[in-house]
Order: sequence, then structure tokens, then C-alpha cells
Amino acid sequence: TGVESTTLMMQIVVTSDGLLAGFTVAPPAKPAPSAFLEYQTKTQMQLPLTGDWLVFWGGRTVKQNYHVVNAGQRFAMDLVVMSEGKTFRTDGKTNADYYAFGQPVSAPGAGVVVGIENSVPDNVPGEMNPQQVMGNYVIIDHQNGEFSFLAHFKQGTVVVKVGDSVNAGQLLGECGNTGNSSEAHIHYHLQNTAELGTGAGLPVQFQNYTVNGQLVERGEVLKGQVISP
Repeated sequence: TGVESTTLMMQIVVTSDGLLAGFTVAPPAKPAPSAFLEYQTKTQMQLPLTGDWLVFWGGRTVKQNYHVVNAGQRFAMDLVVMSEGKTFRTDGKTNADYYAFGQPVSAPGAGVVVGIENSVPDNVPGEMNPQQVMGNYVIIDHQNGEFSFLAHFKQGTVVVKVGDSVNAGQLLGECGNTGNSSEAHIHYHLQNTAELGTGAGLPVQFQNYTVNGQLVERGEVLKGQVISP
């Protein structure tokens, strides 16, 4: 009999102590269908961070970005800070050891705050809280059918409240490790509704930022890029 070849996706989860926490093998996922592949962002967007950040997940393919299988997070991204190939200074066992932890997070564009959470405790690195997926978060209505979702803020650091008008670059809070997160990072995505799990994800074209030290006037970030405002 003939033998058919196929591609499988393998996921290995390892704790900060180096212990195997999970192992799965499955057929490769496919990106969620989207009617917005050619969409151009209406809001004037800037990176919501300062300094250099690594795009850990970002892009339009499953290989670049595991979020693409979710319709609402079709163009989402996860951002970390890395130095000398590591996201932490010593052993990665505490949140404070991570370069991203406590870093300022700002509004990517002007709008009105329509949702926040500020009370979720930060996780122990390597442990996750899937019951509160976004952890501490801020949702911004850009008042043009675009809504920004920023998630995993450090507990107690969100400085805006529902109803506040914000400008691009205005401080929202600090990067943390809350919700469905294994280490300090910021999750960001744009969608066309104000509620997670509804609506469709929208591509985000940021303006006037650098990728690996080179100026980009307008573009979408991709896995592996080092980006800065």
C-alpha cells in the first residue's frame, strides 16, 4: 500500500523549571476566514510601547502567529522584551526577572476607553489563568468601527477608567503577566466590536516605527521583528 505524507503540528509546554507540562500533536490549523484581508486601518496608529520589543507572535500565517485561527484575533500579536536571546535576566522564576514586566504601555490611537480590568493577580511564571483570558486589560473605541484590545497588564497599574478619552501615546498601565499568559508580555489586537469573542479581527498598520533599526512609515509587524516607536 502507498504511504501518504502529511504535516502535523506539535506543541510542547515546558514550565520555568524545565519540566514537561504538556504535549500535543494535531493536524495543522488553518487561518480563520476573513473578509478584511485588504483592510486599511482608519485610526492613526502608533506602537503602544517604548524601547525595543520582540514580536513573539505576529503575522498572517499559522507559523507566524497562532492567533490567526481565531476570527476575532485574526491579526493579533504578542510582544516581549528580549536581551541576549532571553526574556528574563536570571532564572525566570519571578515576574520581576522579566525585562517586559512593569514596562509602560500606552494607547496606540485616540479614542474612548470602553472596558478595563485592573484587579487580576499576576501569574507565577509558567502558570496560566485561562479563566480570565485577558487578565487585566484596556479596550479602546476609536469611534470609527475599530476597537483596540490590550491585555495582560500588571495588577493595579491600569490608570484609565471607562469613559476616559485618551490620545495616542497616553499611558494606560504597565506590562504584566495576568490572564492566559505564561510570562510578562503584552497582547494587542484590533477588531470591529467592543467584546472579546465577537466580531472580526482587523489588520493593524502602525505608522512611523522602526523594524530592526530601519524606519517603516506604515506597516504590519511580523514574528521575529524587533520593533520600536
